[in-house]
Amino acid sequence: MHTVAVLALQGVSALDLAIPCQVFVLAVGTDGTPLYEVRVCVDREMTATAGPTEPFRLTSSWSWDDALDADTVVVPGIPAHLPPDERGVRILRTAAARGARIASICTGAFALAHAGLLEGRRATTHWRFADALAERFPGTDVDPSVLYIDEGQVLTSAGIAAGLDLCLHLMRRDHGAAVAAAAARVLVMPPQRSGGQAQFIEYPTPGIDSGDLGETLRWMRGKLAEPLSLADIATHAMMSRRSLARHFRAQTGTTPLRWLLAQRVQRARELLETTDLPLGRVAEATGLGSVETLRHHFARQVGTTPSAYRAAFRRR
Repeated sequence: MHTVAVLALQGVSALDLAIPCQVFVLAVGTDGTPLYEVRVCVDREMTATAGPTEPFRLTSSWSWDDALDADTVVVPGIPAHLPPDERGVRILRTAAARGARIASICTGAFALAHAGLLEGRRATTHWRFADALAERFPGTDVDPSVLYIDEGQVLTSAGIAAGLDLCLHLMRRDHGAAVAAAAARVLVMPPQRSGGQAQFIEYPTPGIDSGDLGETLRWMRGKLAEPLSLADIATHAMMSRRSLARHFRAQTGTTPLRWLLAQRVQRARELLETTDLPLGRVAEATGLGSVETLRHHFARQVGTTPSAYRAAFRRR
């Protein structure tokens, strides 16, 4: 079983701390067996924060040292203006040197930077603290515009909601799209948001703002097997193409056709995991048309071939 250690450093954000605990316990195999063991690792009794307040204190049966043999260590947000405890930093360095996967949520990136794990790497954090991270750690290429960044062994994410996206991304990496999609449904999460999606997304009140695209997004997901043009989408949304592009960018962080392509690849992943359909049928069912097009977009978005993905994640 894959062990996830949630390393709670002093002043840990209470909501950030809860995210990996809630997400990873939802991953189960086809027989209902849990796929992760989650450890909340604290140093004796610690304070959790919610903004400027300290609403409660934490205790756990797991200590910081129990993070040393974990497969994945997740560092939730901490006060960005304070240096993290040096012993916690040493634990991160030791776990990384052993080969553990290290991930941060929000300002947890500062702990990774103090441990030297972001040197020479791309990283992100909450946009409010991105300038401070870049200034203090000039060897890190800080991108404040994205939801999360996957650098292989080291991953970083933006604010609270992006932590959910990152944890689901890790689950998708480990166990495939179907497991992650099942967890997302329990969390009542929206469709998959890629790491490169913008942090700066506006969310109008559903049913009040005329630019709300919820119904159009659902319609597009139901039409993945059909050819959809920008004109088709604009007609359904009852907008001009220019207005559609503006509202789409505001609500999803990307363009209509890029969003549609991401949904098609996501559906292809699910079909490869859960069916024995030939690749040609998968391409047709997802609107990608041909096996060559499926392979091209699959390689760009997933980093492997459809056949290799099916071999790794086919759920029997």
